[in-house]
Amino acid sequence: MNRIVTRYYLGKFMRAYIWERIFREKLAEPLHLQLISLLIGISGSFRAKVYFDLVFRPHHAFALLRAADRARQLGIRTGTSIEFGVAGGYGLLNMSRLAQRIEKVTGVKFRVIGFDTGKGLPPPRDWRDHPDFYRRGEYAMQEHDLLKRSLPDFAELIFGDMVETVPAFLARLDPAAPIGFVSVDVDYYWSAVEALRVLESPDPRQYLKTTYVYLDDIAFEDHSKWAGELLAVEEFNGRNQMRKICPLTMLRQKRVMKNAQWIDHMHALHVLDHPERQVRD
Repeated sequence: MNRIVTRYYLGKFMRAYIWERIFREKLAEPLHLQLISLLIGISGSFRAKVYFDLVFRPHHAFALLRAADRARQLGIRTGTSIEFGVAGGYGLLNMSRLAQRIEKVTGVKFRVIGFDTGKGLPPPRDWRDHPDFYRRGEYAMQEHDLLKRSLPDFAELIFGDMVETVPAFLARLDPAAPIGFVSVDVDYYWSAVEALRVLESPDPRQYLKTTYVYLDDIAFEDHSKWAGELLAVEEFNGRNQMRKICPLTMLRQKRVMKNAQWIDHMHALHVLDHPERQVRD
């Protein structure tokens, strides 16, 4: 196993909140679902494991698989998946491994793109950045070279200020490989504003008509639509008439394992100007 990922697993499972979360999300499910999960974990298909949240970072697996299925229905063979806020690289590596598994299941390939400063969080600008939670220098990338070497050839790390890197990325994004999933884990309000600009291209073909969006930093009781990532979404919706982000409709009711916290983080970009949404003769 990759050294970065091994260190991540060891660090995670030494933390009390991880075991509390496992109890709350897994062991609190009905007994019959736990028994079925055990059987699927041993011998189930990849799709079944995603369905029962038996894949590491299930939000990645859910969104990538759904995006691949939607792309395949349209005859699209390549999609783009993005992570804003790479930090140690664990999420980007996980997304890359899942992309390989999903290609085997669906035939759809993914380009995996990670955006990061490479230097950790800059100073917060004001209260909208939640300085009560996040500090300058947190989540700095420690091993740039090792992470780059660990990524497959279809994955790319983009370093720098998103004010510059996001427009440059959109300028070269091929509509034949539309964005299907965006994970936003940038903590700050102003960083989320810049990250969400990746969803504002004038060319709607650069997205699936419904593009999956995961908002990481919305789980604390003090998070609200008046600061942080949720405020960035509110403002995005306000300035875009034909692009709207909202929670993914009825997702918890459609999931087998209903206690999972990630469900409330999952949103969708509705590309209302997408060709697939237009009236046809």
